[in-house]
Amino acid sequence: MRILAIETTERIGSIAVADRGDLVAEVRLPDTLRSAQSLAPGIQNLLEDVGWTPRDVDLVAVTVGPGSFTGLRIGIGTAKVFAYAVGAEVLGVDTHEVMAYACPDHVDRLSVVVDAQRGQVVARSFQRNGSGELVANGEGELLDVERWCESLTPGTCVTGPLLRRLADRLPSDCKPLASDLWAPSARAVALLADRQHRAGRRDDLWQLMPVYSRPSAAEEKRRAR
Repeated sequence: MRILAIETTERIGSIAVADRGDLVAEVRLPDTLRSAQSLAPGIQNLLEDVGWTPRDVDLVAVTVGPGSFTGLRIGIGTAKVFAYAVGAEVLGVDTHEVMAYACPDHVDRLSVVVDAQRGQVVARSFQRNGSGELVANGEGELLDVERWCESLTPGTCVTGPLLRRLADRLPSDCKPLASDLWAPSARAVALLADRQHRAGRRDDLWQLMPVYSRPSAAEEKRRAR
């Protein structure tokens, strides 16, 4: 199983390739360009660097959200077009689960938070089970920042891109993970997708859609009318 992984939750994304459950290479897209400009050339360069042709890819894995409207659309659109063109499968993975997958083994309780704009976040909590895996306690929840901070229980570890702005507002008895783990990575996308695919998860290329943090402003205005 050769996997191409795409991560575009935020403004700057990353891509990776894995083979038989092992990471082959990972590249962060340049921060001087938006993903819309850098993603396709980045994929081409990465495949050339590892000696793969596009048709060597068996599975295209991509984060589906929650995350930014533009980033998710670009990543998922690219994943679907690439998979269709080369006859590969496609698998969407949850952004919260990607960050939880990268969490160190010593963490027993984790809260993963993604920016939802307008002073709100999408938070999801995880607990380590008897098999040593972090499993989600329900779905992501849209909360005001203050409400999320108040909901954190003592001893909970916290991660997510939003910590760049919120780390100093966390309760004293909650600990952020190392800053290099705050953003989702294509490496984790590839390895998590490999695990889920082996467990039997499948997605329909035609039905795969982004999971946004909230409805867009245009959608909210239309509903209000």
